[in-house]
Amino acid sequence: MLAVSNPLSIPVERAEPARKRKLARFAWLVVLYNILVVLWGALVRASGSGAGCGNHWPLCNGQVIPVSPGTHTIIEFTHRMMTGGLTFAVLGLVGWIFWSTKKGHAARFFAVASLLLLVNEAFLGALLVKLDYVTTNQSTGRVVMLAIHLSNTLLLLTALTLTARFASTSQNWRPLRRGRWLVWAVCGAAATLAVGVTGSLAALGDTLFPAGSLTEALGQDFRANSPALLKLRLVHPLSAILAGLFVVWLIVRARASSEPHDPARVRLARLLLFLLGLQFLLGIADVLLLAPAWMQLVHLLGADLYWVVLILLSAEIVWPEPPENPARAESSPYAATHEPAV
Repeated sequence: MLAVSNPLSIPVERAEPARKRKLARFAWLVVLYNILVVLWGALVRASGSGAGCGNHWPLCNGQVIPVSPGTHTIIEFTHRMMTGGLTFAVLGLVGWIFWSTKKGHAARFFAVASLLLLVNEAFLGALLVKLDYVTTNQSTGRVVMLAIHLSNTLLLLTALTLTARFASTSQNWRPLRRGRWLVWAVCGAAATLAVGVTGSLAALGDTLFPAGSLTEALGQDFRANSPALLKLRLVHPLSAILAGLFVVWLIVRARASSEPHDPARVRLARLLLFLLGLQFLLGIADVLLLAPAWMQLVHLLGADLYWVVLILLSAEIVWPEPPENPARAESSPYAATHEPAV
């Protein structure tokens, strides 16, 4: 008796990778859009437009759509509209992830985390407005709230990046918690997060206390009666050095565990090293140019791209995708961890 093959099996098998690619492509578009929202938020701060909608949220100056808005109002209202667009994009991403993946898929966990962090992001932004922690406010409360807000921003970018990374794989969430290098990766990411937060606080100090020359700017950092916000600028380069040491470790680990025929980690490591060097150059330029708004935005863009690549490389080391070909499993760095396959 002749076996009759299913003519639909081949198209279905081919369609599955195509669906994953489309989902991953959309997830990466959401990541890029989130970076644009972050950059525009920095423009709100750098241009002093935080009070562009007054003490109103979610309304703008008591209106749904501001009538005859000024420049500051346009900048602040645009940021709110962009955040609203990001909300719909993340909701769409969560729905697509749950529709396209099975229960327990890693992308589901990080997609839900992205949505929760986005809700918290909106809440923290509203608090900054309602508490008047905007424009020229120099209070300790603003510094604390801004640090929390910036930390949440980076965590949101992390969750979206990992959602995009796992959207193209079949990895489950439960085995991820036993990643061999998870503790080291978390510590390194925390150090890098501190760099981002202190850098943003330093940018706030540059905005609130502009200097006329490099000598004056350096004097502000060491003057006894300088505001605490200016003295915090010294913490930024120190934290950057510590985070840089973690990146060196991460690159060494990536090169040591990479398969010769699978150079993805090596490429990520080289890109991360390039972005690290670029960030140091941009930081020096930022200081020499006395931190103009456009330079702050360029520096922030580099920092966001650096963070995304750092998270990706960390994920490749902590949670490598298991090889599909059993013949490769024995030589795979993933197999060396002796952890259950995901």
